[in-house]
Amino acid sequence: MGKRFRVGIVGLSAKRGWAAAAHLPALRALSDDFDLIGVANSSPASAESAAAAFGLPRAFRSVAELVASPDIDVVVVTVKVPHHREVVIATLKAGKSVYCEWPLGNGLAESIELARLSKEKQILGVIGTQSIASPEVQFLHKIVADGYVGEVLSSTYIGAGTTWGDEVSRGDAYAMDSTNGVTLLSIIGGHAISAVQSVLGPLHEVGAVLCQRRRTVRVIETGETIPMKAPDQVLVNALLQSGAPLSMQLRGGLPRGTRFLWEIHGTAGDLRITAKSERVPVINISPLRVEAGRKGEEGFSELEIPSSYYFGLEDAITARNVAGLYRRMAQDLRYGTHTAPDFDDAVLLHNTVHAIEHSSNTGKRVSIDPQPK
Repeated sequence: MGKRFRVGIVGLSAKRGWAAAAHLPALRALSDDFDLIGVANSSPASAESAAAAFGLPRAFRSVAELVASPDIDVVVVTVKVPHHREVVIATLKAGKSVYCEWPLGNGLAESIELARLSKEKQILGVIGTQSIASPEVQFLHKIVADGYVGEVLSSTYIGAGTTWGDEVSRGDAYAMDSTNGVTLLSIIGGHAISAVQSVLGPLHEVGAVLCQRRRTVRVIETGETIPMKAPDQVLVNALLQSGAPLSMQLRGGLPRGTRFLWEIHGTAGDLRITAKSERVPVINISPLRVEAGRKGEEGFSELEIPSSYYFGLEDAITARNVAGLYRRMAQDLRYGTHTAPDFDDAVLLHNTVHAIEHSSNTGKRVSIDPQPK
């Protein structure tokens, strides 16, 4: 067993949240690689409550104390997106590696700033685009690259985002204002685009329409009605660098009809990908069903994903892909490789999201700069 990297989490709540649901079980499943040391939150009391709830050795009084601690090697950033920048900057300036949840920053400019600082400090920054670590997405990457469907002719992607429906939890209410950087496009779309590009290659050009059809949303815990100030419908028509067209539609809420469907159409056959979990029909979390139909055959048949693509967290739906990224991060820290998506990768994804927003705002098709500045 190699070195265990000591981890501090910023933004771990004792009551709810992504850190408790995904990061804690992922890190604990990788105990040969990571050692959970402690937590820092918005207040010492909150940190103490989380440390007690999850049996962590330390509750740091502040983010500054956590990132400065000689007992911490890696800082995990799971706070709300508007606070990513300040926590990531403090971590990098303290010389600590960082895993930051997607989006990296509140918009393209912040992500570029953070990527530059990571490069200047020569410190690994990993971005939490965990869909690329999905066993099924990795399998799709392999079979498409090996020519299973022949030349890709086109692709269609339909997705849904629960948060931007008729109801929202109190903790996610800040996502109802797009200026906070947490939107149907940036979250659901960002993870989807990350997966699509890992299988089919980069987007080259986009045309888009972002619409806000709902004007209000109900807060589940209180019943109050608050304004929605973010698009709840996203339509993108794009060209991949390969020349194949991509059609993407994202709908806020959980529609009764199709919640998740990804199709890849090729000269030798077709692939159909659906979510096994209707409760979380998003590509970065749900296990996926991969079906195929080859040229000359009728219909689809499900493909068996080889066991080599899994690593023991099949039943931990929320944590399994996050654990996949942590496994890559541990490898990169040990050997200086680049297997986990880093902050430069985050900038490229932010740039694609930015191009989609720009297309919608201007009504024009937008070419995506492969080297944003």
